[in-house]
Amino acid sequence: MMTMTTTRRRTTTITMTMMMTLTMMITTMTTITMLLVIVTIMLLLLLMTMLLLMMRWRRRSRTRTRTRATTTTTTTTTTTTMMMMMMMMMMMMMTMMMTMMMTMMMMMMMMMMMMMMMMMMMMMMMMMMI
Repeated sequence: MMTMTTTRRRTTTITMTMMMTLTMMITTMTTITMLLVIVTIMLLLLLMTMLLLMMRWRRRSRTRTRTRATTTTTTTTTTTTMMMMMMMMMMMMMTMMMTMMMTMMMMMMMMMMMMMMMMMMMMMMMMMMI
């Protein structure tokens, strides 16, 4: 009888350790993914801002070289700026959607893992009872 109880206890401890390790792995993975996503978004924003600045400087130089009385240059600059702004908005929306999707997927995975853990615990309890 004593041997049986000891073996059961050992199995329970092993299962508990396994569960803990699994949860830790999941949490670490989620954190790493979130950090990566954030970093990518920041990089994209920086790149877009740099591009905008470059375009503006180029336009300024062109306008300075030419005569100031022309109206065509101003219209073209405004349209291009609007287009760039639209592109920026689109990029932001895409990044946000991607992040949301990733978070949702992670949440779903976490929920599934939790359910599995609960089931395993219930099974272990049943085994202990029997």
